Amino acid sequence: MKNREGTGNKSQFQEAALGGGCFWCIEAFFLRLKGIHKVISGYAGGNPSFDGKKPTYEEVCSGKTGHAEVVKVEYDPGVVSYQDLLNVFFAMHDPTTLNRQGSDTGTQYRSIILYGNENQKKEAEKFIGNLEKEKIFENPIVTEIKPLKEFHPAEEYHQKYFENNALRPYCQINISPKIAKLRGKFQDLLKD
Repeated sequence: MKNREGTGNKSQFQEAALGGGCFWCIEAFFLRLKGIHKVISGYAGGNPSFDGKKPTYEEVCSGKTGHAEVVKVEYDPGVVSYQDLLNVFFAMHDPTTLNRQGSDTGTQYRSIILYGNENQKKEAEKFIGNLEKEKIFENPIVTEIKPLKEFHPAEEYHQKYFENNALRPYCQINISPKIAKLRGKFQDLLKD
């Protein structure tokens, strides 16, 4: 990827919403990329009957709300592209397991892309089509693609979880090895 100058202009930022397992992991990856202005862990993609109501972590974990754990990423497309975000997203989780990432199971852990506009939708569909055509994964990709209707930030203790809890066993076992993988695979996209 060529080195791009950032705009530094907040009005130029774009948003992406992605979920692939526990939001603590996904958040930790995106916080390390150049061009990322903000990453917020939260809940999206819930049942229509839950529209307008802010779910709690416990409600989401129950599976009754239909929400997924996702991150909303605010990024500078002059530095990091939506394609770059998709590359990292698909390399850092298993998009072939339905409602599961590692030992985390439940609908809240499903692989999901919530698009904010038609361009993002088309780009995500094309990206997945290329992965399937190239047979990058042994099993079929089950990543859900749907419009982002509502995003609810998660409780404060979930925000920047890895940064604040890196020595906890879950972080050491599940997130630290993936951060090492990220560094090895996407060095050119990482902040200094």
